Amino acid sequence: MSALSVATPDIAVASSPTSWEDLAACESSGNWHTNTGNGYYGGLQISPPTWRAYGGIKFAARADLATRTQQVAIAKRILRGQGHQAWPVCSHQVEWKATPRKHRHAQHKKTAHVPNPSLRTYRVRLGQNLSSIAALHHIRGGWRDLYARNRDTVGGNPSIIQPGQVLRLR
Repeated sequence: MSALSVATPDIAVASSPTSWEDLAACESSGNWHTNTGNGYYGGLQISPPTWRAYGGIKFAARADLATRTQQVAIAKRILRGQGHQAWPVCSHQVEWKATPRKHRHAQHKKTAHVPNPSLRTYRVRLGQNLSSIAALHHIRGGWRDLYARNRDTVGGNPSIIQPGQVLRLR
């Protein structure tokens, strides 16, 4: 993560997809009420702990039970808190645009997530394994190469990875 120094008002400190519809199309084929059993829900595939942490529970128990507008409201909060990596695969496929923010103080500093394209990562989702992730990201050496890059994260058994683990893809 990099710090973005904000020297004047109206400087962009966050970004959002050009269309939340585009992000949903990538995440869930545009189905705002999907529950596929993968541990992520709704059009933007939000996990229940994340949904609760960002206030979604005031709308519904899970994202798939909330309206599109409610899901987008929570997604905006998630984006501010986690950056693009909240959607690790689709954030690379969706065009992101700057979102201007006003600040009371001209010298206010804000930390913003700035993706490093040379350091690609992926957050493991429920039901995935190294083989499926390697295939998804077209890793040349398959699961063995992915495991070699992430031995310190995965540990001694390549068959056991946990949802939420962050793997290096390059």
